[in-house]
Amino acid sequence: MTAGEPIRAIVADDQAVVRTGFVNLLSTQDDIDVVGEAEDGEQAVALAVEHRPDVALLDIRMPELDGIQAARTILRETDGATKALMLTTFDLDQYVFDALAAGASGFLLKDATFPELLHAVRVVAAGDAMLAPGITRRLIAEFAPRRPVTAPKSLLDRLTAREVEVLLLIAQGLSNADIAERLTITDHTVKTHINRLFTKLGLRDRAQAVIVAYEAGLVTPGKGG
Repeated sequence: MTAGEPIRAIVADDQAVVRTGFVNLLSTQDDIDVVGEAEDGEQAVALAVEHRPDVALLDIRMPELDGIQAARTILRETDGATKALMLTTFDLDQYVFDALAAGASGFLLKDATFPELLHAVRVVAAGDAMLAPGITRRLIAEFAPRRPVTAPKSLLDRLTAREVEVLLLIAQGLSNADIAERLTITDHTVKTHINRLFTKLGLRDRAQAVIVAYEAGLVTPGKGG
């Protein structure tokens, strides 16, 4: 996305009412341009390859190709240029953690308010992960306990004590400003620690950092660490 240009988005959901609602709301904004809508995962992938939007809003559960597979394919086919923002509900979706592992940048509840929708799209388009404590952390806390621990704790040995501390706070859903206040350091220092731990662990964004924190046992699901 070039500075000054509108955010280009596609919306994929097999429920026409939900899909149309999101499209209509996004279309009211001067800085967001909806370039396509899809009713299944295969259509979403085709649209993403054709238009290379900044953001793809993907329902986790769709026919033909589910949202997780669609997200993984879209990220691969666009070389990460298109970010995946998953549409989800607490009571139905069983694959939230897998969606993060597939490279999704975050989650948006289907009953999200208009400001929440706009905020999520803009945050993800800017290259950040949508890890609001009220959404993603709650989802991970719900589903992570069902998965076996796969990341060895020794992975954390690559980090300094301060970097482990920062990783823990990221997993708890704190923003850079919150981390700076908690540790009594500057925002710039927080960014430096984050960049270093991302490099050491080969992480792309905060979503992947949360996965590592949970799978390495740094955070206990449901307790926030």
